[in-house]
Amino acid sequence: MVISGDGDLSSIGGNHLIHAARRNMDMTVVCANNSIYGMTGGQVASTTPLGSFTTTTPKGNLERPFDLCKLAEAAGATFVARQPVASPIPLTRTLKKAITHKGFSFVEVLSPCPTQFGRRNAFRTAFDMIQGLKNNCVSAEKAQGMSREELAGKVVVGEFVNSGPK
Repeated sequence: MVISGDGDLSSIGGNHLIHAARRNMDMTVVCANNSIYGMTGGQVASTTPLGSFTTTTPKGNLERPFDLCKLAEAAGATFVARQPVASPIPLTRTLKKAITHKGFSFVEVLSPCPTQFGRRNAFRTAFDMIQGLKNNCVSAEKAQGMSREELAGKVVVGEFVNSGPK
């Protein structure tokens, strides 16, 4: 089992993530995605949303963020899911599935950073960030019936891949 932040997994350790998924190693990777390098000064990360403010993007992030679940799926992960910390019951169920899955499982956990991300991006409190997360997450099932316009600004959550060993 590996538990790491989005910066470590998708930037610094991106190659390791890709090849572990490609090899379908029997392991579970849990990515705490806070959309910023929260513990090292608030720099932009590969997961920072467009337009977001960080210490290194004071005028807003101009680069499109990685979709870590699509990256893991494309690399060959046989279990891929995303859940927010704002929904603890679905998150717990997803983590149990990932841990018992045979093969490479990847779970992106959306976990806001009120200190580095929130204060720079107009969130007054940590509670506001959790509420924003609840309001912006849409289940994969519901997203299938939504248009691109309706999905703009939303984050699709749920289980995306659950297949046997390849």
